[in-house]
Amino acid sequence: MNEILLSKRKNGMLVLLSLIAGYLLAAAAIILGGIFGRGLPLVIGIVYILTAWIFFLGLKVLKPQEALVLTLFGKYVGTLKGDGFYFVNPFCVAVNPAAKTQLNQSGDVKPVQVALPTGTASTSVEFVNKKLSLKIMTLNNNRQKINDCLGNPVEIGIAVTWRIVDTAKAVFNVDNYKEFLSLQCDSALRNIVRLYPYDVAPNVDTTGDGIADDGSLRGSSEIVAGRIRDEIQARVDEAGIEIVEARITYLAYATEIAAVMLQRQQASAIIDARKMIVDGAVGMVEMALDRLNQNQVVSLDEERKAAMVSNLLVVLCGNRDAQPIVNSGSLY
Repeated sequence: MNEILLSKRKNGMLVLLSLIAGYLLAAAAIILGGIFGRGLPLVIGIVYILTAWIFFLGLKVLKPQEALVLTLFGKYVGTLKGDGFYFVNPFCVAVNPAAKTQLNQSGDVKPVQVALPTGTASTSVEFVNKKLSLKIMTLNNNRQKINDCLGNPVEIGIAVTWRIVDTAKAVFNVDNYKEFLSLQCDSALRNIVRLYPYDVAPNVDTTGDGIADDGSLRGSSEIVAGRIRDEIQARVDEAGIEIVEARITYLAYATEIAAVMLQRQQASAIIDARKMIVDGAVGMVEMALDRLNQNQVVSLDEERKAAMVSNLLVVLCGNRDAQPIVNSGSLY
C-alpha cells in the first residue's frame, strides 16, 4: 500500500463561505416564495436547507504535523498532510485503528467524553480523534527481565523515539501500529540483550566475528542501543514507521541475584586492591634491600634478610598501622 497525498484540497474556506451563502439564498427563496406564492423557489430552498448540511462533513481542519487517512466506501482515496482547511468528499471516512490505543508513551491522550442528560440510552458519548500525529513520539515500554549471554537475569528498560513516515502503511499494513511497535521493541530488545554479558567477561564474542571482545551491557551501552535501534527499524519498516533513536533507560541485575552479584563485585574489587598493595610492597622491599646493600649500611645473611622481608611485608600489606618496637640489644 503506497501513500497518496491529497495536496490540492485546501479549499475549505471557499466551500464554507459558499455553503453559508447558499443557506442565505435558500432562506430568501423560501421567504419570497411564500410571500409571492411561487412554489419552485420555495421547494428549492427547503431541499437545499435539508440536504446542504451533508457538505459540511467534508470540511477538515489539520494542525501542523497531523495527517488524515481517508477511505471512500472501503477504498483508500488518499491522505491529507500539512496544516490547512480542506474540503473532501463528504462521504469519506477517516481511518486510524490505533486511535483508542494508549501506551506508556508521549502523544497518547484519553478520548473526550461528553455527558448526556440522565435517562437517555447512554450516559456519555466518546469522541475519538482519527487524526494521525506525525510528530516524533517517545515509547517507554515496561522493564523486561532477560537472561544475558552468561545466563544471568537482568532487568532492562528502553525508550524509543519514533514517528510515522508513511500513513498508508501504518494504517493498512498492520492491525494496530502502536501495539505492533511496542511488541517489536520488546522482541528486538530480547534478541540483542541475550548477546551481551552484563559486565565484561572473558571469552565472550558479542559481535559474531568469532573473536572475543570487551562488549557488555554496562560498558557498551551506546553500541547496544544502536543495535537495538537497527533491529527495531528492520521490523517496523513494513508499518511505515521510522525509529529515530533507542536509549537504555534502566539496567540492573534482577532482584534474586542482585545481592550475590554485589558481593562478587566487592570481592573482585578487594582482590584487585590486594594485588596492587602486594605489588607495591614487594617493590618497596626490593628497593630497601638494594639500597642497604649499595650503601653498605648493614650486612645481613639470608636468614635475616628473610625476617626483614617478612616484617616489611606485614607492615606494608597490613590493614592497620604497625606498632614500632625498639630493640636495644644486639641484632644477633
